[in-house]
Amino acid sequence: MIEGLKFNEQGLITAVVQDAQSKEVLTVAYMNEESLQKTIETNETWFFSRSRNELWHKGATSGNTQRVISIKADCDKDALVVEVVPAGPACHNGTTSCFTETIVQNEAVGSVGILPQLKEVIAQREIDMPEGAYTTYLFEKGIDKICKKVGEEATEVVIGAKNRDAEEVKWEAADLLYHLLVLLQEQKVDAYDVLGVLEARHNRKKAE
Repeated sequence: MIEGLKFNEQGLITAVVQDAQSKEVLTVAYMNEESLQKTIETNETWFFSRSRNELWHKGATSGNTQRVISIKADCDKDALVVEVVPAGPACHNGTTSCFTETIVQNEAVGSVGILPQLKEVIAQREIDMPEGAYTTYLFEKGIDKICKKVGEEATEVVIGAKNRDAEEVKWEAADLLYHLLVLLQEQKVDAYDVLGVLEARHNRKKAE
């Protein structure tokens, strides 16, 4: 596979590093054949530093390593997408991603990216328990209240569907997803583990 890749005249190939779970782009770096081979062998990301003219192992000093889940080449085989599970921030500035400066932001179109963001907010709410926050109220009331809300929202989704009211289904489904994430946090069940179950089922079905 490495032999089929197209490295540039400096012997480098662009590597876009993406969080395998949230799908957030974490950073863009460069690999040469040696760093790519080390990445494959160690199952952690290695890059080539153009400024220092040497290989570097992500997280070697900071501990913020990146466990490799997959490596994919584009159709021209001159760029890579490396999906990872990060052990900490990707950026040397301490942020999750290097891409923090918004140049253009148009209206929301709906993205799965909101789920990991909401998941993090809910987890932080359980720690901070800010006064007046609805999520705090749910955690204070406990599992019975949370379960009741999940049941209520599920019922309201069904009612909206039976009424053929797409707008109602949209809003009630959003409420259901939010309360389900609160329930998972209260139970200490990682939402990504739930997605892993779906993924495993999907892959098993494809193999049949």
